[in-house]
Amino acid sequence: MTFPANLNSDAGLIVLDKFLEDKSYIEGFQPSQADVAVFEALQGNAPAAKYVHAGRWYRHISSKDAASLPGTKKAVTEYGPTAAAAAAKADDDDIDLFGSDEEEDEELEKLKAQRIAEYNAKKATKPALIAKSSVVLDVKPWDDTTDLAEMEKKVRGITMDGLLWGASKIVPIGYGINKLQISLVVEDDKVSMDLLEEEIMAFEDFVQSVDTVSFNKI
Repeated sequence: MTFPANLNSDAGLIVLDKFLEDKSYIEGFQPSQADVAVFEALQGNAPAAKYVHAGRWYRHISSKDAASLPGTKKAVTEYGPTAAAAAAKADDDDIDLFGSDEEEDEELEKLKAQRIAEYNAKKATKPALIAKSSVVLDVKPWDDTTDLAEMEKKVRGITMDGLLWGASKIVPIGYGINKLQISLVVEDDKVSMDLLEEEIMAFEDFVQSVDTVSFNKI
């Protein structure tokens, strides 16, 4: 049985309502031109309240832009229970009930192996993250007669792989004595702060002490 040409009759609405009892659309799982064909066959007459399922479908389709819906519109008599059953049978015929699960497993394993290989290749080409720290040091002189400009020159003269000197400033301590406050960036795996401080302290004619003001990972 397909839909009658006159869907506005009680007989036609009964068939439509029964058809939509367990369906959201005339065909498939999304609105299409099939819904437009049946909707237009009602000629703008919304199903009466007793046709609950047909009414629910009608309100939903009326909110859609008919021209934007997919599919090819056919005559209303080409839709209905018989047409739906035939389409379902065709879908069942396409299913290979004797298909090999082993073949599906092999395909899944191949896909999994391919994705793992792609991930490993991407990971291998990704540059390694270099751990760095931002450090601020206080370098204190012996007294107010120390030449801080010369002291800074000697400090900046220390070179190490992974060491980059930054900005500096002169900071008053008290009693006319100033200290050198200097910033630097170090690569953690390459520069030992203990060794760097020892090298600074080696300028014993200038440097009385070295203190770490801040040490932050970046």
